[in-house]
Amino acid sequence: MVEGLGDHGCEYMTGGLVVVLGQTGRNFAAGMSGGVAYVLDEDGTFPQRCNMSMVQLEGVPEEASASETGEVDSKGRVHFNHLNKADEVVLRGKIEKHLRYTGSARAKKILDNWANYLPKFVKVMPTEYRRALLEIAAQQKEAA
Repeated sequence: MVEGLGDHGCEYMTGGLVVVLGQTGRNFAAGMSGGVAYVLDEDGTFPQRCNMSMVQLEGVPEEASASETGEVDSKGRVHFNHLNKADEVVLRGKIEKHLRYTGSARAKKILDNWANYLPKFVKVMPTEYRRALLEIAAQQKEAA
């Protein structure tokens, strides 16, 4: 969890989860082969700073139709180690935890205005990682 970072953020990232609550520098996600990043793109310019050679960008609210428990039917989407929780549920939980442990004014502002900020988050997902997760899910479905 960071509130902004310079050039080359998530460069060569191979796993884990990153949440960026502010601006990024150029060349974000260069060589990113695993894990997921959620980036707050307030001005809509993040795609110009993201190295798209190995990743895809998607919006977070696309899965916001989760049940009350946060569980979601995948509908072909890939979930990154969320125990089938919707991206929105996971993202909000991480920001709430950040606020609780740091007292971040930035996190509080985002949470207080969640409906306005949520559509501005971008999910950064490595293409090959997505493919591998889909293959694993298909194998698990066949085995069931």
